Amino acid sequence: MLYYSGVTHRIGDVNAGNTVTDFLELERERGITIQSAAITFHWPLPEACQSAPVEVRPKVINLIDTPGHQDFRFEVDRCLPILDGAVCIIDSVKGVEAHTERVWASAQERAIPCIVYVNKLDRDGASFRKSVLEVASRLRGWPLVCQIPWWERDQFVGVIDVIDRVGYRWKSEKQKTSYRGEALERALAGNHSLLEEMETAREKLLEGLAEFDEAIMELFANDPSLITSQAIKEAIRRTIRHGGGKAVPILAGASFRHIGVEPLMDAVVDYLPSPDERPELQVHDGDSKQSQSLSEFLEAHQGKKGKKGKQRLAAIASVFKVFNHPKEGMLSFVRVYHGELHRNASPWNTHSLVSEAPLGLLQISAAKTEGVQVLSEGQIGAMKGLKKARTGDTLITTVTGKAVPDGLRHIQVRPPDIPPAVAFLAMEPYGNVAAQELETVLDQMSRQDPSLRWNRDEKSGQFILQGMGKLHLEVAVHQLRQSIKAQVDYGPIEVDYKECLTGPAGPHTVVFDKPVAGKAGKVICTATLKPLADHHDNHQAQPDLGEQKDGNMIHVVLESPEAGGVLDFDPEEARQQLLNGVVAAMARGPRRSSPVQGCHITLTVDTSPASLDSPTGGHFSGAAYQVVRESLRQASASHRVGILEPIMLVHIGCPEAVAGQVQHDISSGAGGHVLEIKDRSAESSGGTVDLTKVYAPPDPYDSVTSLREKKSTRVVEIVAKVPFKEVLDFDQKLRSKTGGRHSMTMAFDSFARVVGPREKDL
Repeated sequence: MLYYSGVTHRIGDVNAGNTVTDFLELERERGITIQSAAITFHWPLPEACQSAPVEVRPKVINLIDTPGHQDFRFEVDRCLPILDGAVCIIDSVKGVEAHTERVWASAQERAIPCIVYVNKLDRDGASFRKSVLEVASRLRGWPLVCQIPWWERDQFVGVIDVIDRVGYRWKSEKQKTSYRGEALERALAGNHSLLEEMETAREKLLEGLAEFDEAIMELFANDPSLITSQAIKEAIRRTIRHGGGKAVPILAGASFRHIGVEPLMDAVVDYLPSPDERPELQVHDGDSKQSQSLSEFLEAHQGKKGKKGKQRLAAIASVFKVFNHPKEGMLSFVRVYHGELHRNASPWNTHSLVSEAPLGLLQISAAKTEGVQVLSEGQIGAMKGLKKARTGDTLITTVTGKAVPDGLRHIQVRPPDIPPAVAFLAMEPYGNVAAQELETVLDQMSRQDPSLRWNRDEKSGQFILQGMGKLHLEVAVHQLRQSIKAQVDYGPIEVDYKECLTGPAGPHTVVFDKPVAGKAGKVICTATLKPLADHHDNHQAQPDLGEQKDGNMIHVVLESPEAGGVLDFDPEEARQQLLNGVVAAMARGPRRSSPVQGCHITLTVDTSPASLDSPTGGHFSGAAYQVVRESLRQASASHRVGILEPIMLVHIGCPEAVAGQVQHDISSGAGGHVLEIKDRSAESSGGTVDLTKVYAPPDPYDSVTSLREKKSTRVVEIVAKVPFKEVLDFDQKLRSKTGGRHSMTMAFDSFARVVGPREKDL
């Protein structure tokens, strides 16, 4: 795409490791995308616009290249909300994979219109037919086949656009020949079935489109020959614009051989909506769970049009990525949702509640950067030099740099939902200088990727890094080795266990009466701990039962003073300090020093004059920490602390012949349980779409494949829940059984109690 739009002068190749968007050394080494990259280009080219029959102007396209590996799911999820449309790339050999289904579901949840591009049709075993049927059965969308592959015997040489009735054939990246009318008939002289297939495909496309678009339905019922190519394109655009995923335009290609990329770029312009055609942005006011449309929010806080206050807000932008650029330093990638963001405006961060002074605005072509004066509504760019911005923050600027009005200070554009970590590793720096350097780099990395968490054990000096999976942490360690010159010892990647209460603990009372930071003071507080499950139903009925923190529910009770008595401290500050003390105490459990979760903690502070003596914030947090730690120790002494482990939802695709062995390994060897076994052949898959009515063009080798061959290569999908510890190296074990002919994806499902012999082993 970058080559054809003129951004680069050579084509990068994942296999050769010289791509533009995958510019991290590790991305090139492994041939995968790890970080999302944002690039701006224009399409169609100006010379193509001049020769176009109707007035066409180049469009600005902001391309976000996101990772495909499941360990980087969070990276994809945080980029999805800022998109106006998406191209979902399917490997025609593997078909729709489990991870594709998960990301597709996220896109549908956010109502993002999608086009499917079936890639790698030049590979052995590629099947356009299977991919189309799997879009229907597994992604549950009606396939609108807009192109069919151009095969010469079993060679993939180009694509035939069934809407414009034009064939495109490529000899090299610059040598593309178009065939229309008689020229196409001559080019397909030895392959009449393909010409017939083109007409069949067009008819089936119109039939399918008529189900979703009234204008096409009317024309189709009266006289289908009157339906122009332009009318079909406009109907497809209208059909997919709302992002329900009910209809899916499908295109074909082989990017490695440059086949089909330019028609895909045309399809992006023709079918995917521009920012002003998308539903209005929903925003939150602070931590409120209720969302409202941006226009309603602005009208409520800025007055109606015509009033002077209306223009107080100059821009609203969302930070969707923070990235340490090799030349430019820390960059905060933003999408502008309202107004214009100017390079010299100081944005207000509504999450960290600070105002910052940026050092400039940039538009990025991966490793190349270009300074710009302004980013207008719908555009994507990067702000340079912001010190506090994290992924998921919302930035606002005001006209003439005035202070942000109180009502607008807490506006949030989709705060990020960060999933729990499942793996960790310990790091030991050699000396204080190495520790400071490591702390700085870890802080930068967690700003870039909030799903990467870290903490430091003050006693041992060890750093603990937590992440979403084995590959996620491997990549983080690789980046640390590149960034840190000092000596750091990295431990092995291990499973992130948690601890839980199996029965109630307390009530336990503590008298905290000692100086903190040189100031004397006294606090008496009582803690009662119970498993959260016992309280869950009550919490549904009484939402004031506490605050959710790190998987626990904390309820702080400050007893009312006696009649006529006055509290000699700020109750809100005391509540916050008590919460901090509880969170710190729950971070290290009594059995394995793992975090404790799934608890309901009730903390009661005695506010009678005899019990309180000029307490400071440190006394409140110290008392809360001490009482919760002692309660946990008592629970452990009476064997009421259990261990939780992460359970993964695993999808394994493997040949039918070895499926029995794989099932046995999951059930007996890994302590997991199989949920279901699906036949992965596309025709047999269920779903909401009637596959007998779906049009999918035949593959060139369909007629010569014998039934025996079909049976022997049948692939089944095993869906199972397996403890994460058992699947850390499961991929390697599968490789020996399947001869490498398997696929495996997994995602965090839940935490479950470890019992029996496995608990003794721990």
